[in-house]
Amino acid sequence: MAVAALFFTNGALFANLLPRFPQIKADLGLGNTAYGLVVVAFPVGAVAAGLAAGAVVRRLGSARAAVLGTLLTATGILGAGLANSVGFLVAVLFLAGALDALVDVAQNAHGLRVQRRYGRSIINSFHALWSGGAVVGGSMAAAAMALGLGRGHHLAISGVVFAGAACFAWWFCLPGIDNEAESERESDGGTEQVRRGPDARIAFVLVALVVIAVAGTVVEDAGNSWATLYLSDSLHAPAALAAQGYVALVAAQFVGRILGDRLVGRFGQRSVARAGGLITAVGMGLALAAPTVPGTILGFAAAGFGVATLVPAAMHEADELPGLKPGSGLTVVSWLMRLGFLLSPPLVGMAADAAGLRVGLLVVPLAGVLVLLFAGVLSNRHN
Repeated sequence: MAVAALFFTNGALFANLLPRFPQIKADLGLGNTAYGLVVVAFPVGAVAAGLAAGAVVRRLGSARAAVLGTLLTATGILGAGLANSVGFLVAVLFLAGALDALVDVAQNAHGLRVQRRYGRSIINSFHALWSGGAVVGGSMAAAAMALGLGRGHHLAISGVVFAGAACFAWWFCLPGIDNEAESERESDGGTEQVRRGPDARIAFVLVALVVIAVAGTVVEDAGNSWATLYLSDSLHAPAALAAQGYVALVAAQFVGRILGDRLVGRFGQRSVARAGGLITAVGMGLALAAPTVPGTILGFAAAGFGVATLVPAAMHEADELPGLKPGSGLTVVSWLMRLGFLLSPPLVGMAADAAGLRVGLLVVPLAGVLVLLFAGVLSNRHN
């Protein structure tokens, strides 16, 4: 329950800011390309800090690092909401992204500790709670906008609530060291695999897992950065209704992750991922082909459901790869998957300025196609 709370608060904090982006964009007078370059500061911060996160977790412990990172992330998000200049907005988004990378690594490390003791897969459920937190956060933002609550007051309230929840959860996290898995694998002969090193096939599988994870993050970023903007500017939906595109994506993602462990157990990860890629490509493809407000919200929901298990699957498969030092595969995928958040906003923004945001959002069905092509590297074991 404590780890679930950490995932939930991490999802909720940033989701309170996302529906506010169109207002911030308008207040600062940003075009689509400039907006895409500004919001990319968050994933740039995450990529810059990603490899250092492991060292911080080892020094502080995963639970303490997750909670401390949550407190500082809340402060950075409040700063982004209050930003009155492009430079300050870029700086606080960079800081919030760096801290979010720390929280992401720490909470996943602690979640995997709990999963090993629990005795069966529950990682999809932890990620489902992240999506659930994002739904709550996005809904809070929509309600705050409907009530006319200012960004500063709204984000201060959400920061206090969710940072406080993370602090409370800290008291119930696992004590002790975080390198149990490495110690156990070395005692079982894992060091022999480390000395051998990965072969070309393992390297290819790792690259494919990164592609799958990036496909998931590209779809998430479409909801994060562009869903509200597309619905409000291109389809002329009211602000509170436009926020429902993002909420629909993360709500469907939450449902997909709640069902994910059971579906994977029955059909295998490969089959589930391929079905998800097809749902993403067809659902969002149809929404873009015949754009309406209800159809677009449903399209984002289909995309969220389709990619629900991709990031947990890629992380789990990478952590199980032979020939790698324990934790190396997970670290590589966790770090490189943020390229989706890094590259997607400016590319979509440039496409939007050149041909319209509807064309830029074609990255979503394209991500579904990539999953169909690369899902063969995933395990298809099932119960």
